[in-house]
Amino acid sequence: QGSSHLPQQLKFTTSDSCDRIKDEFQLLQAQYHSLKLECDKLASEKSEMQRHYVMYYEMSYGLNIEMHKQAEIVKRLNGICAQVLPYLSQEHQQQVLGAIERAKQVTAPELNSIIRQQLQAHQLSQLQALALPLTPLPVGLQPPSLPAVSAGTGLLSLSALGSQAHLSKEDKNGHDGDAHQDDDGEKSD
Repeated sequence: QGSSHLPQQLKFTTSDSCDRIKDEFQLLQAQYHSLKLECDKLASEKSEMQRHYVMYYEMSYGLNIEMHKQAEIVKRLNGICAQVLPYLSQEHQQQVLGAIERAKQVTAPELNSIIRQQLQAHQLSQLQALALPLTPLPVGLQPPSLPAVSAGTGLLSLSALGSQAHLSKEDKNGHDGDAHQDDDGEKSD
């Protein structure tokens, strides 16, 4: 009896051990699967973060280049202004020097206002491209189809001021009012 009872016990423990090993294997397999999914998720997040990093780096580099470009433009325009200034009458020289000083003192609210206007102009140009009906433009905002006054046209208007110095004051206001509007347009916002 003892010997027949022993193999049954051994058989029972062997099948139990196999079942336990099978259960542990399935548990380990489930853990492996969940860890693999988490690893894949982290790898995709890592590649997404790297993509964002590259994008931000490129934007930063582009902004840095643009900032240096704008600084060089400002330096050259200051040189042009300094060369043109002696040809103006004394009265106009004072006006231009005052305008230059005001232009150098840009405040954060003015910058925000300018950025807001540029965004509105950009949005309006997109709406015009879609041929949607537009509401009237806010005061002081030019339609995007009109060319903005650049520094070159501003200098041309300054040279025109010098050649038209002999005109009456009413004529001067009519002719150079646009140039002064652009210089002081930032202040009026």
